[in-house]
Amino acid sequence: MEFPKESWKEASPESQGVNPKKLNEAMDYLAGVSGQQGNRQALVIRNGFVIWKGDETDNLHTVWSVSKSFTSTVLGLLVDEGKCTLDTKAAQYVPFLEEMYPDVTLRHLTTMTSGYCAVGNPPGGAGSLTPFVPAKPLYKPGEKYFYNNDGMHVLAYALTRIAGEPLKDIFRRRIADPVGIKNWEWRDFGVIDGILVNGGTDNIGVGVSITAEGMARLGHLFLNRGNWDGKQLISAEWIRQATSVQVPADLPELPYLPMYSDANHALGSGIYGFNWWVNGTKANGERNWKHAPPGTFYASGLNNNMCCVVPEWNLVFVRLGTDCSVKNSEYDIFWKIMSKAIAEYV
Repeated sequence: MEFPKESWKEASPESQGVNPKKLNEAMDYLAGVSGQQGNRQALVIRNGFVIWKGDETDNLHTVWSVSKSFTSTVLGLLVDEGKCTLDTKAAQYVPFLEEMYPDVTLRHLTTMTSGYCAVGNPPGGAGSLTPFVPAKPLYKPGEKYFYNNDGMHVLAYALTRIAGEPLKDIFRRRIADPVGIKNWEWRDFGVIDGILVNGGTDNIGVGVSITAEGMARLGHLFLNRGNWDGKQLISAEWIRQATSVQVPADLPELPYLPMYSDANHALGSGIYGFNWWVNGTKANGERNWKHAPPGTFYASGLNNNMCCVVPEWNLVFVRLGTDCSVKNSEYDIFWKIMSKAIAEYV
């Protein structure tokens, strides 16, 4: 397995066991369903070598809900250190939760099962401008699943209080610097109660911005179970848990905004881990992506920002952009072509 230094090493698809014609077919298909920006911010990496690369992979911009996977990675680091557990109650560190949310745990927040609701967020809404002003709970903790941006900001606030420092500083020191992510940002709410609080996601301009090449480094770290060229940066056990199904397939879901109804992401029962999406099986018995290997997992954000990891293929796929969202069924076609690129290589 190769690990990038200053830049990624490139190799021919053939040298990494991939049919170049089928690979190009898959990437052309992706371009056709991805809006004007197409595949220009896309990368395909196998065995640590870039085998396909767009011409704008160094563009820096927000990745919207991909930011959630950064937040849960910091949660994993704090769990590894013993500073908290998944069952730590958030109200221990977030006083405004004490009255209406005393039993909400970090696990509930990272799996979207907390029932948290903030003032100003309409039913099925994407979040409010006042995520730290609690409203009446949507449901009891663990009772249902609801894709919850306000809850992610509460998680980020709790983790900041647990750590005693901003999440960006932890991520830079423990992950970004060791793996060589240089061009990135993690915006914030400013100083709250004496400490700077980064956003838990980016629905209101407080999340992560990164390039496709930088994003691929985080994907490669997760592909290698937290080990970067011989150094364990985050525990393999955390990686295993974060990228496994943590929301039961039969857990009831609250409806979300119509704009996400067939797109990559709002309904997570059976296919959601700790802020990573998983190629699990839904309540209807169907796999999330039937043409991708079962072990596939990914970070996903608005406007077709994706970082997909396929352990069975030793592969990382990244597509970033700012222009459109892609239907889940369209991504399944992409994976169908990609599977042929690997299976049909001679």
